[in-house]
Amino acid sequence: MKILFITDNFPPEVNAPATRTYEHIKEWIKEDNVSVTVLTCFPNFPLGKVFDGYKNKLYQKENIDGIEVIRVWSYITANKGFTKRVLDYMSFALSAFLVGLFQKYDVIVATSPQFFTTWAAWGLSKIRRKPWIFELRDLWPESIKTVGAMKQGFVIDTLEKIELRLYKSADRVVAVTNSFKENLISRGIEANKIDVIANGSNIELFYERKKDSELLKKMGLQGKFVVGYIGTHGMAHSLDFIIRTLDDIIDQNIHFLFIGDGAMKEAVVQLAQSLKLTNVTFLDSIAKTEVPRYLSLIDVSLAPLKKSDTFKTVIPSKIFEASAMGKPTLLGVEGEAKEIIEKYNAGLCFEPENKNDFLEKLNQIKDEEKYNELQQGCKRLAHDFDRKKLAKQMLDIIRKIV
Repeated sequence: MKILFITDNFPPEVNAPATRTYEHIKEWIKEDNVSVTVLTCFPNFPLGKVFDGYKNKLYQKENIDGIEVIRVWSYITANKGFTKRVLDYMSFALSAFLVGLFQKYDVIVATSPQFFTTWAAWGLSKIRRKPWIFELRDLWPESIKTVGAMKQGFVIDTLEKIELRLYKSADRVVAVTNSFKENLISRGIEANKIDVIANGSNIELFYERKKDSELLKKMGLQGKFVVGYIGTHGMAHSLDFIIRTLDDIIDQNIHFLFIGDGAMKEAVVQLAQSLKLTNVTFLDSIAKTEVPRYLSLIDVSLAPLKKSDTFKTVIPSKIFEASAMGKPTLLGVEGEAKEIIEKYNAGLCFEPENKNDFLEKLNQIKDEEKYNELQQGCKRLAHDFDRKKLAKQMLDIIRKIV
């Protein structure tokens, strides 16, 4: 079985879509009768700058850990704004479609969060008469309304109509949350064509370990209770709220560590500087292989989003990796993500953008007895969301389609 996987993000990029795709495919190609070709762009997320060692050209083929990867040209821009990002997405979709015409495959998988990628899969499916699967990671374009990038109007209405047609056209939809599935069903998509394969963690890479003493000393965090955020600093993540709240934290032993880049990175750093905060450290993005080392430094993983009904359908992937390392999550997300954390007792949840609730839960999670209890919950959560198990479930779905 030959799979063509179309994705806008892939290693060496380190965001959640890149990681999920890479780890799933690594498991798939272990099967004797499975081969995968990844069709992607040149790595540039989130700053819109091509990574060292790459050049944005028409076509390049490489092999990453046994995975055949084809990179194609796209208009590249930073992960902010709307018009330029749409040009970025559409140019990749066009390039992927053209190159995809000359590949051999039995089935196509296209993944969001930007659904222009799925346009390429739809076109290739029609012309090559091959089945295709829509992997739904984000309710786009609904999410761009939520972060205020664009208001409801003709453009959004048109995109939403196209979105529904793509769901209906796909031979299968694989959503990453049950909430996404419920959303699609409420909009007329047949329930029996939607599967749910949640995110998870690679427990061979993320596992409980002692704090990296060398790194701890280098960063001057010895003896600190570290709350860490590792990931994209985007418009949806409400990091400005977190920064404004830090000024009200009395406990000098609590320190916040933010690692990553994104559309809001510069703004939140400037905000912290203007408030003259001394209890926060900012670092740029790190390689995926380095994430466990830095994650070992933290005591609690921070996972906030803006307060919105849309984000009640989202499950931040960082809760799985943190849990695998025995790090409880301080979650600022309502809906399905909150249900998971509370079901496994793997962290504490605060109302998004509620300062008093955030400070209260921060103090509670520091309690030694409570913290130890939450660590046990982390172990149970990590066991049930092992990425290898989830990858096998998705491969079974693909086999049925073929």
